Parts: sequence; structure tokens; C-alpha cells
Amino acid sequence: MPWQKTFTLTQNGKGLHLVTSEVVRACEEGLKGVDVGIFMLHCMHTSAGLTVNENADPSVRTDMDMALDKIVPESFPWEHTDEGPDDSVSHLKSSLLGNSVTLPISKGRLVLGTWQGIYLGEFRHSGAGWGGRGSGRKVVATIL
Repeated sequence: MPWQKTFTLTQNGKGLHLVTSEVVRACEEGLKGVDVGIFMLHCMHTSAGLTVNENADPSVRTDMDMALDKIVPESFPWEHTDEGPDDSVSHLKSSLLGNSVTLPISKGRLVLGTWQGIYLGEFRHSGAGWGGRGSGRKVVATIL
């Protein structure tokens, strides 16, 4: 049976944040009893993204954030800055990283490599672009 849940990830500051445990906790009910399946996680924001990468060494997340800042600098003469100088920057980084991840499920567990984890890429400095209301990013998990 297909299963779907919308939930909110914990609010974090700018950077790449390991959210695997939080995602698995939120989706335990849907994963239970799935012998073989597909898991898709979709971020419902245009200034944040999702990816799968190294989960053991936090410096990987720091390096990735630094590289994205170099590739997409705030110093460009951006036109779309309605929500601050990181407005277009955040949208472009979201497109580069992507807003969804798809993973296999085996025996009720997400299939990730030994060193893999799910990251949330938060590209806003203060969260102002998503209301600044002290809440995190809304995601939708779908299991088939």
C-alpha cells in the first residue's frame, strides 16, 4: 500500500545538515513491513534542498557549503532580492542540489551506503525567506 506523510524538519541555520535520523523517525510507521519498496523525500521550499552524501565526517558538509558559496556568491548583482541578498542565491543553490531524494527500501529500512546520510541544504541565513516564524522546512515522504 502506498504511504505518504508531510512533516517539518527541525529548523537549522545556513549550511548542510544531516537529517537521516529525523527522517527515519518521522517515517517509521510507513517503513514498517515494507520488504521491498521505494522512498522519496521532497522538500517543499525553493530556497533549500536535499541530497545524499557522507554522513560520518561533518567537515564534508562544511566543505560542500563553502563550495556552493563559491559557485553561487551573494556578491553577484542579483535582481531578485525581495527577501534579502540571499534570495536568488538560495533559489539557485536549491536547483543545483535538488529538492528530492529517492532511496530503495529493504526489509523496512532505507538502503543507504555505510557512509551515506540524507542532508538538508539550508541556504537562507536567517530563515527570513520562509517566514522567519521559527519553524523548519516542510517535506513530504512517499513510500511505494
